[in-house]
Amino acid sequence: MKQTSSKYMIIIFAVVLVALLVLMAVLNKSQNSSALEDLPNYTEIRGEMNLDQIDYSRQPHLGSGTTGIQVIEFADFKCPACMMWDGAYFEKLKEEFVDTDKIDLYFMNFAFIDRDSILAAAAGESIYQQNNDAFWQYKSLLFENQGIEKDIWATEKFLLQFVKDNITGIDYDQFKSDLKNHTHALDVKEDFKLAGSLGVNGTPKFMVNGRLLPSSSYEDLVAAIEAEIARVK
Repeated sequence: MKQTSSKYMIIIFAVVLVALLVLMAVLNKSQNSSALEDLPNYTEIRGEMNLDQIDYSRQPHLGSGTTGIQVIEFADFKCPACMMWDGAYFEKLKEEFVDTDKIDLYFMNFAFIDRDSILAAAAGESIYQQNNDAFWQYKSLLFENQGIEKDIWATEKFLLQFVKDNITGIDYDQFKSDLKNHTHALDVKEDFKLAGSLGVNGTPKFMVNGRLLPSSSYEDLVAAIEAEIARVK
């Protein structure tokens, strides 16, 4: 009799556990669906775009603008590889080549992972329009606070609070209005389309004076930069 009761208890426990797991999955899906409702979608973003060539004057920029060596970083703020590259090499690249006036460094969105990638990129565009230096602050700090890739974490709520708590040198109310109205979503789509036409199919990717590098390793980037410096000289 005791053996039969134990079997029933195990069955009941298993059924309850499965029910809880199903409920958690349904709730998680519902939360993700709700978060997605306020996110931009490339198919819904419409407007005129210039896809002929990169307009460097419209991209976030570090450097004097006079070096003759233009390096572009293509990235998605949700990309774990971008986050790791930024943490390991960005400051090194800046110190060795930007601060020494050897290159001009530009940033270009390739927001492809999910719809909140587009929103995070649009937030960056809004900040850049107000203050170029604040954009680079946003870039590094957002990578440091990056969520899990498969989760919808770069939501309007998260980005508003993140910028309010961390980013200086901008009009926050203007940023809030831009984010809620998806003011710069078309800029993000233009970056995405143009980068794709240039051969970008993932992140991080780098371009040196118009040549897209096949690798994103720091060593290959440095080699390409140094070869271009020698060629220009």
